[in-house]
Amino acid sequence: MSVVPRYTLFKPMKIIPFLSIFFVSITSYGQADTIRIKELLTVLTKTSKPRNHQNIDQLNLCAKFISNNFKEYADTVFYQNYQVGSLTYKNVIARFNPQASKKLVIGAHYDVCGNQEGADDNASGIVGLLELARLLKGKSLDNCIELVAYTLEEPPFFRTEYMGSFIHAKSLKESNTEVIGMICLEMIGYFDEAKHSQDYPIGLLKLFYGSRGNYITVVNKFAKGKGARKFTRRMDRFAQLPVKKFNGPKALTGIDFSDHLNYWKMGFSACMVTDTAFYRNKNYHQKTDEMGTLNISRMALVIDGIFFSILA
Repeated sequence: MSVVPRYTLFKPMKIIPFLSIFFVSITSYGQADTIRIKELLTVLTKTSKPRNHQNIDQLNLCAKFISNNFKEYADTVFYQNYQVGSLTYKNVIARFNPQASKKLVIGAHYDVCGNQEGADDNASGIVGLLELARLLKGKSLDNCIELVAYTLEEPPFFRTEYMGSFIHAKSLKESNTEVIGMICLEMIGYFDEAKHSQDYPIGLLKLFYGSRGNYITVVNKFAKGKGARKFTRRMDRFAQLPVKKFNGPKALTGIDFSDHLNYWKMGFSACMVTDTAFYRNKNYHQKTDEMGTLNISRMALVIDGIFFSILA
């Protein structure tokens, strides 16, 4: 596998002067709030029933919570409803600068697999969207930024046309929307400094990426496209925690295990920001995937990195 990993921390002195000035100016807008992150995680995970496809009332309550939060900050908020049999499921969409012709999509799924809280998978991604919404309020944007909370990412609907992200990506394709890129937030809250805490689909990769699960990853397929390439480069530059970039074939296990796969299907440039899921977090799809296992401060740094990167 022709992978060229990089391990970098943001150091302003290494960036040309105008970018250093830019970075200082955007950080003054505000950063992810760890107290709010905890509050949001608590609401999403401490529900009366697991937010899975069998508990549609709970999914609807979750969708309403996301929508109400989006409405505090976004220019436009609405549901994208669709039918699965006799049931109606909902994506929640928030738009910033909706009149712009070009669109950047940032998405995460709010359902869980089975009977679990799903703190990392994927309450962490949804909280990322909600914090981005707060940070984006009132910002001057060149393009439309569309935040999407998807339903039905998890089994038994994974890789089917009933995934919320398939419905959304297909709608963009059918409307001939100019999508400059899609960023998928899939499990962004679990970190481990211990040796041998990080696994890989191919053991040899440990020689390049290391054995500690202390970084965030931007995952791309080969021929990722301009939008994903640009975001990956900026995330590597602006995030204030280690960022490791991974490029690989779509057939590699795990590289398409989230909502970005449907944007690839529709021909859009897309990437995934992740803590590498089951390659690191052994609570994946288990009842032990609880809020107490997450590193809130590092999760905030991931959100900041995404925010700075999309504004760059």
